Amino acid sequence: MLFHVLQVGLDSAATEMAETIANGAESAAQALPQQTEQTFSLIQMAAKGGWLMIVLAILSVIAIYICGKKWWMIYKAQQVDKNFMRDIRDYIHEGKVKSALSLCEKYDSPVARLVEKGIERIGRPLTDIQTAVENMGNLEIARLEKGLATLATIAGGAPMIGFLGTVLGMVQAFFNMANAGNNVDITLLSGGIYTAMITTVGGLIVGILAYFGYNYLTAQISNLMFKMENATIDFMDLLHEPADNEEER
Repeated sequence: MLFHVLQVGLDSAATEMAETIANGAESAAQALPQQTEQTFSLIQMAAKGGWLMIVLAILSVIAIYICGKKWWMIYKAQQVDKNFMRDIRDYIHEGKVKSALSLCEKYDSPVARLVEKGIERIGRPLTDIQTAVENMGNLEIARLEKGLATLATIAGGAPMIGFLGTVLGMVQAFFNMANAGNNVDITLLSGGIYTAMITTVGGLIVGILAYFGYNYLTAQISNLMFKMENATIDFMDLLHEPADNEEER
């Protein structure tokens, strides 16, 4: 009988102890801060970058606009028939100056406008014709290169703006830590650094896009300038051909 009473008492004590431990664990779990799962989103990242991200967004729009516009201009400038100069030569030899001018007006290309300017000066000294063609070439090159300086500025300035945002963010993070005193939390520093680095990422993205776009457009314009120089040489040789034929006769 005494053994039974002791056994019941021990079971009751063990049960109460288990319940106490379970309640304590539950209370401790409730006391711990609940961690929420965060997803990495570019939109949220851009929003945390502050007002400098708006500046970088505007610069990116300008860079895309310049690249698209210049690419379309260069694409149209290269749309000239490969037999263009041969047809011009035939018209000039046959004395069909108006037909040659009409053929030049058919193409919206710097090469065609160079030849058109030269045809309009036929009858004048060759030096005057060559000067007029070269001046027209300089105007066409300036028109093609217009806006590239802005693109180059964006390529170099966007990363600097991003770095400026990072420095300002770091200053703000350390300022908040200084004001927190002894209640410094690691999330206070990590959150500030996260926000600060966003502007650097944005600046690098805009700068890299503008840099590659600038180099691509510069290379395409250089190729077009080479074609313009060849067209100028061919046209001046064309003007010398009738005189050479007359001397041979």
